[in-house]
Amino acid sequence: MATTTFAADGQPRCSWCAAAPEFLAYHDTEWGYPVDDDRRLFEKLSLEGFQSGLSWRTILAKRERFRAAFHQFDFDRIARYTARDVARLLADDGIVRHRGKIEAVINNARRARELVEEAGSLAAFVWRYEPAPGPTRAPRPVSTSPESVALSKALKARDWKFVGPTTAYAFMQAMGLVNDHVDGCAIRDRVSRARRAFTRPA
Repeated sequence: MATTTFAADGQPRCSWCAAAPEFLAYHDTEWGYPVDDDRRLFEKLSLEGFQSGLSWRTILAKRERFRAAFHQFDFDRIARYTARDVARLLADDGIVRHRGKIEAVINNARRARELVEEAGSLAAFVWRYEPAPGPTRAPRPVSTSPESVALSKALKARDWKFVGPTTAYAFMQAMGLVNDHVDGCAIRDRVSRARRAFTRPA
């Protein structure tokens, strides 16, 4: 059962944000708010891929170093990376130095450019996989959904790497395609309002 914990301000939050000091600001100001900026969406897909087998705390702590190393996740620029860039990244101890994941980001940047040609924007493509509106429910702990499975399959069909259903679902939670703040969390209603006011990209 999803639970809450009380933060220093006395307000309840999703219990996971008490696991590390840096989680609270991320939980309160980023996680679950809808995003339609292609660079931010690409960054999150990339970082979720790097998280595979690791903790989000590890990735969040290194996020600014990742941004610097990958040119702020400008996928047009990353798409032009060469073997020299791979070597540079493998030598950067501020990021996760995993050749497969680094090469996946470069591959995915090239695929992102193709997807923009196909759909108009990365945002327009991924928001097609937002779950249909339904009865409000208290989120339960899940790691995939039918929509995340469909998004994963669609990306894999376009040769994206490190985009399995669990990664896709974590991405959807973070980028606001679903509101998985638990019932009772002080931020849940804020995110619900932001999602209602959000104009879905077409």
